[in-house]
Amino acid sequence: MDTGRSRRSQTVLYQVGHSLYVNLTNKCPCACTFCIRRNADHVYEETESLWLNHEPDLTEVKAAFAHWDMTKFQELVFCGYGEPTEALDLLLQTARYAKEQFGIRTRINTNGLGNLINGRQIEKELLEAIDTVSISLNTSDSEQYNSIVRPRFGRQSWQAMVNFAKNCVAAGLEVVMTTVSTTISAEDEAACAELCRTIGARYRIRTYSSAPGDRNVPEQLSENTVGGHDADIQRAC
Repeated sequence: MDTGRSRRSQTVLYQVGHSLYVNLTNKCPCACTFCIRRNADHVYEETESLWLNHEPDLTEVKAAFAHWDMTKFQELVFCGYGEPTEALDLLLQTARYAKEQFGIRTRINTNGLGNLINGRQIEKELLEAIDTVSISLNTSDSEQYNSIVRPRFGRQSWQAMVNFAKNCVAAGLEVVMTTVSTTISAEDEAACAELCRTIGARYRIRTYSSAPGDRNVPEQLSENTVGGHDADIQRAC
């Protein structure tokens, strides 16, 4: 299947609802079965390809902000077509810059494997510039996790992700953990909700969408959150 990797651009920032999303890297240690980038190179018809020509530096990211009216946005979200913690230094530099310049809330959408990626515990580093960490839990079962997420770190990955969530909560970060609807059973969703309760994280079920170009915004953006509702795009890795 042609996922548009040959159609590359340099889309570092793009809008989703009332949030501005940051696309710093296409690197990811996972190959999730539901990942939207397996089927398309963008999230909306209006969005350029999120496959990058090259990874930006801080100067390029700052220049990208100049094209946006930052007063329109409620949150800056590090997500895009890669795992944000693969570009940890630039992520933190960008988040600090955005907070200093625009006073905006920050969030990362992550697979929770940042400690394995960077070879160290990064939770306290995130606390310096990130308000919310949204972690792809995907399932309460470690074996099923490996089948769904297919991480290059192997069997240690699920527990590493759970430990990362616990450490983020302990560090004082707001933590949300997510699964994707239709990919696991109702029983597993209940087990995920209980796991999140014990960790101290909020649990969110994201609506699955594999066709971003159809402009089906309600389906693409909808999420069910235990205890409430929120709008956010399905993360792309």
